[in-house]
Amino acid sequence: MSISLNTCILILKEHHLLKSSAVQDAVATKMEYVSYDSRDIQTNTLFFCKGAGFRPTYLSMAKDNGAICYVAEQPFPEGKGMHALIVRDVAKAMALLSAAFFRFPQDDLFVVAFTGTKGKTTSAYFLKGMLDQINGGRTALLSSVNDIVGTKPEDSFKSSLTTPESLDLFRDMRRAVDNGMTHLVMEVSSQAYKKNRVFGLTYDLGFFLNISPDHIGPNEHPNFADYLHCKLQLLVNSRKCIINAETDHFDEVYAAATTTTNPDSIYLFAREGFENPNLKTSIDFRYASRESDLRETSFKVYSASDKAQSLAIGGDYTLKMLGDFNQTNGTAAIIGAGLAGEGHDDAAKGIRNVTIPGRMQTEMTKEHGMVVVDYAHNKASMTALMRFMRKEFDNPRIIVVVGAPGDKGISRRPGFSESLSEYADKAYLTTDDPGFEDPQSIAEEIDAGIDHSRCEVTIELDRQKAIHEAISEAGKDDVILICGKGADSFQKIRGVDTPYPSDIVVAQNAINEIEGTSAHFNG
Repeated sequence: MSISLNTCILILKEHHLLKSSAVQDAVATKMEYVSYDSRDIQTNTLFFCKGAGFRPTYLSMAKDNGAICYVAEQPFPEGKGMHALIVRDVAKAMALLSAAFFRFPQDDLFVVAFTGTKGKTTSAYFLKGMLDQINGGRTALLSSVNDIVGTKPEDSFKSSLTTPESLDLFRDMRRAVDNGMTHLVMEVSSQAYKKNRVFGLTYDLGFFLNISPDHIGPNEHPNFADYLHCKLQLLVNSRKCIINAETDHFDEVYAAATTTTNPDSIYLFAREGFENPNLKTSIDFRYASRESDLRETSFKVYSASDKAQSLAIGGDYTLKMLGDFNQTNGTAAIIGAGLAGEGHDDAAKGIRNVTIPGRMQTEMTKEHGMVVVDYAHNKASMTALMRFMRKEFDNPRIIVVVGAPGDKGISRRPGFSESLSEYADKAYLTTDDPGFEDPQSIAEEIDAGIDHSRCEVTIELDRQKAIHEAISEAGKDDVILICGKGADSFQKIRGVDTPYPSDIVVAQNAINEIEGTSAHFNG
């Protein structure tokens, strides 16, 4: 693959991004590699000077290693002798030029994107499971858990970001196309729009699941309005929109969808019995619980409008996951399957056995209750999880192991305090990716907001010890919720991904030691 200097200039001019250019007569004008990492350079590389941490010495390194052209928001003396493209926004420029370099792989894929404060990963996995049923397993996935760009083992790998940097995104999409994948299901975070990682990308289907305050802090969104604005951009850039009619700020969400999408291509869904007297348009799909047990959840999807009935996806569905909130995620994904041309029978078969690493993985112990490992990591997901447990299991004693990450998501901490005060009987506050912050200070910050007359608190920074103690003290009818890290096999500590067995492995080992039995988590 390659891109010419002239093509780069034309694309940047077309999008009014190019401020100036410097072309060197004695330097090749055909770039055969692209990178924003000075350690990853090949001969004739197009190099992007991006990020708040960029230093001019990185450009010197890139030049020495073979870069012949750089893109930046200002000229650098270190780039003397290289082609220079000076732009208004280097992140936007990287997205556009990367898409062109990788030959616009999105044009060869049916691209589906999910956004929301919670449920993105689960919905994405559900839809992949259903689409795989009709395309022979050729659905690519970009999620906060794993990325899958082909059918071979080496085509699946742990993701580093919910939504990759634009250059990595288009490279992975090209790899997926070259591997014969026909569909792509991806999560799109608010940061993806904040940092222009998906600039210029249009989705065939765009989902808005829900919205509640999250990712608000010094290194993220300055306020909720900015967070919501970034989330709404997904709908603005989707050909068809699917919206949870029960979401907060529904009027703003629906209005964003209608700016670029005809109402006939906007689909609404909600649970049976939900009514919004201010709703000016009809709800297309309804869903209702059938039954649940410790292993499965059954529900029914109803087609409530003419355009919904044309998709032929109404009927009964079963999930291999607990939680009434997963019926919401499942319904969204089922609508996506219908819009991709799938019928009820294939969809029901495809979603039936989907599991997600670190999502609602459960183990029923002999004498220490039910242990649940879940990625719940903000107030909305924590509240939904604990509320479900209270309702489903006849008001059990709930013990929660949880921590908050450092350096980001500062707004989550008071949310944890509120949800624990409302629903938990006992909380173990522990370490969860503290970064450059003091984990003791993070735990104390959460503890300060908890109503100790309602929720007993123990601060235990050794996460493995906290999990062991929580399971050990639990009674036969208690529920232990281990929240936050899910299947993550590391702790982010002072800039280093420090190995960690994962909550599932730690919980299994604790159960084995405490009860002398072999634990095997559902999923």
